[in-house]
Amino acid sequence: MKRIHCIQHVPFEPPARIADWAGAHGMDLSVTRVYAGELFPAADEVEALVVMGGPMSVHDERALPWLTDEKRLIERVLRAEKPLFGVCLGAQLVAGVLGARVHRNRFQEIGWFRVEATAEGRAHARFPFPAGLVPFHWHGETFDLPAGSTHLARSAACEQQAFAWGDRVLGLQFHLEVTPEGVQDLIVHCHDDMGSGPYVQSPEEMLAPLARFDGAHTCLHELLDRWKEERRDETP
Repeated sequence: MKRIHCIQHVPFEPPARIADWAGAHGMDLSVTRVYAGELFPAADEVEALVVMGGPMSVHDERALPWLTDEKRLIERVLRAEKPLFGVCLGAQLVAGVLGARVHRNRFQEIGWFRVEATAEGRAHARFPFPAGLVPFHWHGETFDLPAGSTHLARSAACEQQAFAWGDRVLGLQFHLEVTPEGVQDLIVHCHDDMGSGPYVQSPEEMLAPLARFDGAHTCLHELLDRWKEERRDETP
């Protein structure tokens, strides 16, 4: 893998540490900035695809017609068996394209909350999931597990936190890529999401645990290192 294309839905949810990881590995990272009206590439121009988060729903095609084109691109990338990594909304889009239901979660989950690896997640050959990870969350919707995928992780607030589909596709409901600046931007731009509930932290709670950012970034790099590996049936 030498080139990665990223879909960024809003200016305040960039690839952040994903871009840093790509640069450290000498990879080219190109970006479609949907919010700026940029067009999606053709699927045959994409070597690997990263789909970022955003405050919109996967069901907002009427208000945001570009969602239809994005889903079509994701479908073609999946059909071509290319690497695909979805984050939050990105994971929901991938799950939906794979035929799973995307719907409101019982709880809003906003802040730093523990996720636990499933038995299948701990044993997954491609993406063995760490136990007791505490990543950053900001979501009110979730998805059912896509048919043929492996459930990697869950949390107390949300059953579907991570899934793998084969050895090329990874979806995470949470944000390992986020920086303190990114959290601050979410607080500013999505403040109306922050209602009351057992899994909604205050801005002070979200910004205080700086060590958790380092832990999340370490986990991100480990997962992306595995994601970029050549498949066993391919010639290195």
